Amino acid sequence: MQTHQIRPLHKTRKRKIVGRGGKKGTYSGKGGKGQTARAGRKLAPIIREVIKRYPKLRGYRSFELPNNLAVVNLDVIEKKFNEGETVSPKSLIEKGIVRPVYGKNPSIKILGNGKITKKINFENCRFSKSAKEAVEKAGGSVK
Repeated sequence: MQTHQIRPLHKTRKRKIVGRGGKKGTYSGKGGKGQTARAGRKLAPIIREVIKRYPKLRGYRSFELPNNLAVVNLDVIEKKFNEGETVSPKSLIEKGIVRPVYGKNPSIKILGNGKITKKINFENCRFSKSAKEAVEKAGGSVK
């Protein structure tokens, strides 16, 4: 084998040539100089004010809303609450079962782990199917 017989294993990638017209627009992918490079050019005042009001957050974030759902099982409610009491997000925070999320009452979901024998009333809570059946079987009410 001689040097003129050697061939690369892959195709050669062509260098991207920028700034010579073509399909990249007027600046050919290079952008403008300064704020569009003309004297007297300003953003509309309304738009500027809106932009300035946004918090300037550093770095990348995925903007997900915080999960304000707190999960409570029936066995915890059986231990902490007496017969005839009302279970609500506020009462769960007062008893120390759930913490406030960002200074507000979280939305509560009751799950069916454990047994419940007391007649307890529930307000402003979501339920799993098994938990709802267990509460109604024990004589409690769900609002």
